[in-house]
Amino acid sequence: MSVAALAILGLTILATSFIAGVFGMAGGMILLGVLLIWFDVATGMVVFSVLQFSANVSRVVLWRNFIIWPIFWQFVAGGCVAFGLMWLIAFIPDKATVYLVLGGMPFCVEALPKTWRPNIEWRHVPYVSGFLTTIVLLISGSGGLFLDVFFQKSALDRKTTVATKAICHTFGHVFRVGYFAPLGGLAGATLPLWGLAGAVVLAVGGTALAPLVLNRMTDHGFRQWTRAIILAVSVSYLARAGWLFWHG
Repeated sequence: MSVAALAILGLTILATSFIAGVFGMAGGMILLGVLLIWFDVATGMVVFSVLQFSANVSRVVLWRNFIIWPIFWQFVAGGCVAFGLMWLIAFIPDKATVYLVLGGMPFCVEALPKTWRPNIEWRHVPYVSGFLTTIVLLISGSGGLFLDVFFQKSALDRKTTVATKAICHTFGHVFRVGYFAPLGGLAGATLPLWGLAGAVVLAVGGTALAPLVLNRMTDHGFRQWTRAIILAVSVSYLARAGWLFWHG
């Protein structure tokens, strides 16, 4: 990769880690879309997982006192079942499909009646959430928005939401590496080790800045800004998907 490309990628990692640190989502969705400009799908998924894993671990450390552990363990159990099923299929989507799913998912969520949306606090729902979110993240690369559907009806405050989603996302990155690395996810990596180390530092740094904003934000503002950012990114990804499909 050129110096200019590394600089753009570095700024993107810092910005998206900050966004994800504040809202518990959206940052990974943006970062994956940028990574796919330079990497093939399998490689992009592995690089994305490494970077997001470090950022999520730092979020877990920051908000560890707010994590609801029973939700996490049930999420992991459901995710393991989904990983096993997807491993038997060994499906790798093309870039256009990834952009289409990333861009279209928010609008599908918006179209879903609120009465149909499950609550992560309900009995056995975390198992379902882990199963379905893992399938979505292995197909589209990012399951953050889908996971958020299960939190929208909960009575959890913004810190508990960010903390619990962060620990769930952390395990999701492990699933993604375990799935895509054996399918060629390391073959196209062109990021030098020093570049990867620097990217991890930027990811952690962006996360460390997030509490400066999150501590001053209201729960209402938290939800409003999350929705606005996701819909803006979704429109751009749908346009990107259309362009890729049009050009074959």
